[in-house]
Amino acid sequence: MIHLDGKATSLEIQNEISEAVQERVRRGIRAPHLAAILVGNNAASEVYVGHKIKACERVGFSSTMVRLDENIRQEQLLEEISALNESEDIDGFIVQLPLPSHLNELEVIEAIRPEKDVDGFHPINAGKMMLGLPGFAPATPAGIMELIRRWGIETKGKHAVVVGRSHIVGTPISVMLSRPGIDASVTLCHSRTADLASITRQADILVVAVGRAEMISPDMIKKGAVVIDVGMNSIPDESRKSGRRLVGDVSRSAQDVAGALTPVPGGVGPMTIAALLLNTLKAAN
Repeated sequence: MIHLDGKATSLEIQNEISEAVQERVRRGIRAPHLAAILVGNNAASEVYVGHKIKACERVGFSSTMVRLDENIRQEQLLEEISALNESEDIDGFIVQLPLPSHLNELEVIEAIRPEKDVDGFHPINAGKMMLGLPGFAPATPAGIMELIRRWGIETKGKHAVVVGRSHIVGTPISVMLSRPGIDASVTLCHSRTADLASITRQADILVVAVGRAEMISPDMIKKGAVVIDVGMNSIPDESRKSGRRLVGDVSRSAQDVAGALTPVPGGVGPMTIAALLLNTLKAAN
């Protein structure tokens, strides 16, 4: 089985970005600048944003973290977004999700200028992605596509099955996999799909993004299939000092069946960061 090492691939991309930044600086152009808004004290969000800031440092980007109180009002958050929209020093920025429940997430996303929306969530960027027009693609699907490309995974004429229909991962990756030049035939499944296992077993390429720990068992996977596990779930584990461990949406024993598999952690997560950095470099250019 091929271990699809997203961490190593992400570092390869980051090295390429670093060289592009150095070339910019040699030409007298400032380094790209990424900002992140973090609302509240969500532990997972703290970790995710921290990884993104460290990646910025690694490639030579400038970075800014805007920390806001858990109880911030919608109007105050929109003011912070407006300030980043207007700043000539900020090339792109993200608002780390999820937000506290009292905030309107869609209104927040729509407030970000599309040309600075390096997470690719704004409806204009989503629409451009659907039409195959230039714009910013959502970072996780874009990272998955880059992983597929760099590992030489054949997609033309293959049956790709996507489990999960979120606007962040499932729906956009289903569109990207069917694009001319990629040419996979795509089935999009979700919580209401009848007899899910009979469909996942048909997949040459299986992408799972449902947020349910080890939902996909080995008997749901076609032998030799390429399995992309987007899940990141914390489950109890008394053998660990922390009492918990991270698992994906796909059972670890899938490695006995799959032809290629992304690890959790170290698979899709690092590729998401690489795609975010690529979007930021694109925004700066």
